Formats: sequence, structure tokens, C-alpha cells
Amino acid sequence: MRTSRPAMALGYVALLVVSALFLTPFVWLIRSSLMDLSQIFTMPPEWIPRPFQWGNFHKALTYLPFGAYFLNTSIIVIGTLVGTVLTSTIAAFGFSRIQWKGRDLVFAILLSSMMLPTAVTLIPSFLGWQMLGFYDTYYPLIVPAFFGGGMFNIFLLRQFYLTIPRDFDEAAVVDGAGYFTIYFKIILPLSRSAVIVVALFTFLGTWNDFMGPLIYLKSDQLFTLALGLQMFQGTYTAQWDLLMAASAAVVLPCVIVFLVGQRYFLEGITLTGLKG
Repeated sequence: MRTSRPAMALGYVALLVVSALFLTPFVWLIRSSLMDLSQIFTMPPEWIPRPFQWGNFHKALTYLPFGAYFLNTSIIVIGTLVGTVLTSTIAAFGFSRIQWKGRDLVFAILLSSMMLPTAVTLIPSFLGWQMLGFYDTYYPLIVPAFFGGGMFNIFLLRQFYLTIPRDFDEAAVVDGAGYFTIYFKIILPLSRSAVIVVALFTFLGTWNDFMGPLIYLKSDQLFTLALGLQMFQGTYTAQWDLLMAASAAVVLPCVIVFLVGQRYFLEGITLTGLKG
């Protein structure tokens, strides 16, 4: 059934309106980061800075050691990415391509853990890491990623693996391949889009994570960008131009990563979950 041209035009108009609503806060952030304080709250609002205050970024990023915060955040992000991608792909392989007794029951039990609020496990987790002597270290922020990588990621990858025909596995077994060979040489190459989706979710979640570093980090030299931005906001309560400049600098890597990986992101989301 072909869609009529008026319906298509109406759909495009609706998409443009919704896109404008979502982009307006980001555009406001960028324009405010390039204005002085008097221009930001001018009524009616001005959308083009006159002149462009490029010095806001230098002032904002040199008042606090944002270079060190960027390095700290990168360490956590890289460690979490490696652990999440490695263990979630292996766990999803075990739940989708290997037959073992009680597999579906175990998966259902683990899947139900997604309904458990984070606040319920917050205090027990903190006390556990503190007893191990890992408070004020990066271990509580990185090590959990090496134990499954999160149930949502396992579920996402499992659903994608189920769309891959089992004929590939059977042909590989006939040729003498084991589970590791099937996982590494067949499943992973065919599920690149889904793995990139998991990596994107992990990157965005870890980069923007505020609660985890706030709970487990105490030393200033270990702070991440999220904590540094919060300190900056406390310091410059009324300096909105500098606050916007610092916020724009922190958000920029997320925008770049999403733009680079958006094709794989959309492809992975579209193909995942076609088969139960």
C-alpha cells in the first residue's frame, strides 16, 4: 500500500517539528556558551552571539583541572567498555547458541533483575566495596562491567544472536569448530551492529555517569568530568556563560561518538528483537 503524498508531507512536517523541539535545548546551550552574561537573558532572545565569546571555553576549562578530569573519565570509560563488550557478548552467546539444562530459567531469573531498582542495591554494594578496601578507587566503577556487562546488554545481544541462522553453527561444527571458534569467527563478525549499539550505550552511560563517581570517589584528583562540572556549577552559580561553555565541552564527545556510530546504532536497533 503506497502512502499518499499529502500524508508523507505531513509526516515530514511532524518529524521536523519534533526534531526542532529536541534540538532547541542543545542550540540554546551552544549559543549561550558563546555569549557574555548580558546577552544570554536578553528579551526577546538573541540566537546569534555578537560578538562570539570564544574566550568562555578557555576560562571555563582552565579554572578547574578539566584535563585531569577528562583523563580520569577516559580511564573509566575504556575499562568499562572493554569489560562490557567482552563479557556481555560471551554471556549472550551462552544464552542463545548453547543448549544446557535450565538455560531459559536462569535467563528469566536474571532478566527479572532488571526490575530491581538501583536504590535497593546501592547501600549493600557500597558497603561491600568499602569492606574490600576499594573505596575512593576506580574498581567499583570498572570491575562490575567484567561480570556480565549488564543484563540489558545481554538481552539485547541475545535477541540479535537469535536472528542468526543456526546453519552457520552446524556447518562450523561439521568442520571441527568448537564454541570459541563459532563465537569468535562467526557470531561476533555477524553481530557487529549490535555490539556497536552496546558499546554506544555503555560509552554514553559511563561518560555521563554522576551517581557512581559521587558515591565511590572522594579524592579531587580522581574526579570525573561529571563531578568536575558539578563543582564548577557550585563555584560559578551565576556565571551562566562559563557554565554553558563547560557543559558544551563535556557534551561534545558524546555528540561526536553518536554521529560517528549512528548508522550502526540505527541498524542494530532495527534488527535486534526480530525473533524471540
